[in-house]
Formats: sequence, structure tokens, C-alpha cells
Amino acid sequence: MELHDLVDLGRYPIDRPDAPAYARLISDLRRELDEDGCAVLPGFVHEQGVTALIQEADVVAPKAHRSFNRTNAYFSKDNPTLSPSHPIRQFYDRSNAFVPADNFRKSGPLRRIYEYPGFMPFIRVALNEPEERFHRYDDPLADVIINVVEEGQGFPWHFDTNNYTVTLAIQNGESGGEFEYVPRLRSATDENFSGVASVLGGNMGLVRQLVLQPGDLQIFKGRYALHRVAPVQGARKRYVGIFSFVETEGMCGGVERTKQLYGRVLPHHYEREGLRSDQLLD
Repeated sequence: MELHDLVDLGRYPIDRPDAPAYARLISDLRRELDEDGCAVLPGFVHEQGVTALIQEADVVAPKAHRSFNRTNAYFSKDNPTLSPSHPIRQFYDRSNAFVPADNFRKSGPLRRIYEYPGFMPFIRVALNEPEERFHRYDDPLADVIINVVEEGQGFPWHFDTNNYTVTLAIQNGESGGEFEYVPRLRSATDENFSGVASVLGGNMGLVRQLVLQPGDLQIFKGRYALHRVAPVQGARKRYVGIFSFVETEGMCGGVERTKQLYGRVLPHHYEREGLRSDQLLD
């Protein structure tokens, strides 16, 4: 499967894992990921590739599931037994849209990147994960998606279900849409509710901000980092492709969260409900 018509393989030789440039790239990415759980590859997709991705996004955008509701950082239900100030009880307006994975053709640019034989090993090695702990997200609605954000919309503070999320900036809005995150705010064994409450309460001391450009690839450990997307301004839609990887083979999105994000669930979601490598809230 050729990828040179989409990815800048001269700058990012994911097709040549034995090349010295590949080793240097991996070293740089590991350093960034160790520092704050986030690494960015500027211009991973070149201009021609971005054009193809925008064309695909424009075609599938009408199929996005648009939802307007209130959610907490865990996409869970309220728990009246907790204090009113507890993070689980802090709900925010969420207006967003996701194009589910079953709308993308295997021959389309987004899936061609995700399913390129050298792409997953590249991401895995960058994350310094063993093969047995690195798998594609086994979710027929969510392994490869596009987030569509229109004027006034954004995404409130939340944690990801899957450990590793790889995002590709495709098109920015006219303004806004900044990505803000707090690295390592929780761990697999500690929810750190007090730390989460502090950020939700307005403490921006630990918050980092990114403005990605079309073609930039971001590797992000969103399971443990609280993060959000600021509202987009202007008529132009913000498109972000999302490729998901997890450490538990067969892991799939929870039923409640899947209904919220995609408007439907499949039998697969009920079969895999509760399959996790940790006991964190979704």
C-alpha cells in the first residue's frame, strides 16, 4: 500500500524502520511523550494529502452524529450520593459531532493511513509499548473517525476511554479550537479527584495549550490526561481525524458512551462491555 501521496515520508520515514532517521524520530517522540504524554509531528501529511483528506471529510461530514447535551469528564451518569462539588457531579454543555468509523472506505485516505502496515508499529514503538500491549481499538464505530466542530462548538474537559489516541489535524476553523490538556492528571490506580476538581474549578496552572495545523499528527495519552477543545469561531468547520489504539486486545467503547458520541450501538458493544485493563471510570 503506497503512502507517499499522503504522508511526507522524506521527513517521517515510517516506511523505513531500519533507517537512522527513523531511530532519531523515535527518540524525539519518546522524549516528548515521557515529558507530558503528548507528541506532535508537524506536517506529517503533506499539502496534497491534506487536500485529499479535506475532500473526504466534506463528503462524510453530513453523516456525523450531532449531539447537544450535558456531560461530565467521565461520560458517566450523575451520582447523587457524592458531594455536589465532586468531579463526577460537574456537568457541562457539550455540542459536537463525530463521523462514525463505518463511513470511511478502506481505499479512502484516512483508513489508508491507519491501516498502512508500518503505521501501527511506528506508533507503538514511539510509545515504547510491547506488541502484546498495543492493539487497534476493536470498535466498529470508533477506531477511525472524524470529529467535526462547527461555529460555537467545542468539547468540554474529559478523559478518553482508550489509552492512546492519535489525531490528525485536517482543517481548522477560522479561529478558536485550541487543544488544552493536563498531562498525567490521573493514573491507572488513582483517579485523583481532588486534582481534577481543581482544574474544573478554573486552576489553569497545569494546563498546556496546542494549536495544531492541517497535516500535523498528534500522539496523545488521553486516558490519563484531562483535556478539552475550545469553541470554534467562524463558518469554516474544524476537522480532526482520530485513530485509536489500546493496550487490551478486543477493547471496545462502553454502551453508554457510544450512544452519546455516535447515536447508536452495535451488538459488538454489548458483547465487549466492561472489557478493560483498569477500573477507571469510562
